[in-house]
Amino acid sequence: MKAVGATSGVAGIAGCVGSGGGDKPENAESGQTVVRQYSGVGSNEPPAVKDQIREQLWNAGLSEDIYVEIVDGPSTTDQLLNQYRTWLSAGREEPDIFSMDSGWTIPFIQRGQVQNLEELLDDSTLSTVKNDYFSASVASASSLDGTLYGIPEFPDFPTIQYRKDLVEAAGYDTEGWQTEPISWERFAEITADVMAQNDVEYGYTFQADSYGGLSCCDFNEWMTTWGGAYFGGAENLFGPVNERPVTVNEEGAVEAIRMVRSFIHGNDDKHGMDITGGISPAATLGWTEETSRKPFTNGNAVMHRNWPYSIAINGAEEELGEKLGVMPLPYGVSTDDAQFSGTGGSASALGGWNSVVNPNSQKKDVVVEVLKAKMSEDFMLWQFENLGLLPPKPSVFNSDEARNVPVMGRYMDALQTAGSNAIPRPVTTAWPDQSGAIASAVNKALQEGSSQSPQEAMDALASKLKDIEEQSV
Repeated sequence: MKAVGATSGVAGIAGCVGSGGGDKPENAESGQTVVRQYSGVGSNEPPAVKDQIREQLWNAGLSEDIYVEIVDGPSTTDQLLNQYRTWLSAGREEPDIFSMDSGWTIPFIQRGQVQNLEELLDDSTLSTVKNDYFSASVASASSLDGTLYGIPEFPDFPTIQYRKDLVEAAGYDTEGWQTEPISWERFAEITADVMAQNDVEYGYTFQADSYGGLSCCDFNEWMTTWGGAYFGGAENLFGPVNERPVTVNEEGAVEAIRMVRSFIHGNDDKHGMDITGGISPAATLGWTEETSRKPFTNGNAVMHRNWPYSIAINGAEEELGEKLGVMPLPYGVSTDDAQFSGTGGSASALGGWNSVVNPNSQKKDVVVEVLKAKMSEDFMLWQFENLGLLPPKPSVFNSDEARNVPVMGRYMDALQTAGSNAIPRPVTTAWPDQSGAIASAVNKALQEGSSQSPQEAMDALASKLKDIEEQSV
């Protein structure tokens, strides 16, 4: 899979828009209208794959008079974000379609820099997106009042991957694990036992480096499963900035820090909790997606948190094959016992990408036809099977066709469960500064020699987040 996680994406070599600005691509016929899509599905793939994508769009009903040019994006999402800021601030007419990380679409919406799709799309198309797509993905492409500005290209939902063969050999029944989350307490007990029985080096591996993936994702998940939240209930995720409570120092967030400290530093840690500990390496405090994945792929870990791209790797026959199990993230407290609305139970950080329209494009009528073709279920299934990108509609997840896709099809129940429990990061114009502050504070709070208790660390973080909120108004 080329698209990985919430903080990475379809990446490669930076390129200009088109060949010579407004010139037609080499393969486009003289009578075709060229729509330029920057980054996103097909970006940085070989020309043959781009040709296949165009063919599938035509098969999905797009007129063959329309040629979709897929322009390769920069090597990182940070570079892509900066490129979009520059272009949209300059009022460029191209590209026509921007592919945007679901984690930073909303700031462009709030600045009025992307096209309101409710001014372009018919009621039936709007209703399909709002009612039939994963709700968390739609929320990442909408304004606070629910106005739609983007169409989800594909979502990303992390899960726990585990050594099913080792877990079952240790005497545990994994029946139902794809759809019924277990508690963190049970998870830790099983992980420690399987480690001991099989002499595996690591129990649970994840990503806790001081980077955007910690704030948007791993910590967000731990905190949410314990009933905590950055800014109160789910209704405050996208603002309004400086008019919502800062709650990162409440019980759920503090419990999350205590739990992970025990996982890393063992049951003797003075800032830990009463849970089976010593199941994670201290090295995870410097790990991101790939550094955390490799030990699991190499057979040196029992449990591993990562995005679907990692399932495709680990589930391949040349790696773990059917020895791989997948389940939704565990929970700390139930939804009924959670402090804030939209928290408690299993939670998976929302990743993925959205298609948004350049408000300065001179081809909006044609762009609408491209977006509609992308919404075809046949196209979704094709890109799932051939590019490994998850379908953005739950109904497609449940289809027989999706379940028959090699490797990924085995784990559709777990991915469906993760998708239904997806939690977006609290993206506003303040989030870029807040994300860095959170990652730094949480990483330090998890270090063995932390001078602050989890409560003190979260109190200090809450104060910093409030300051950022005030400065962002």
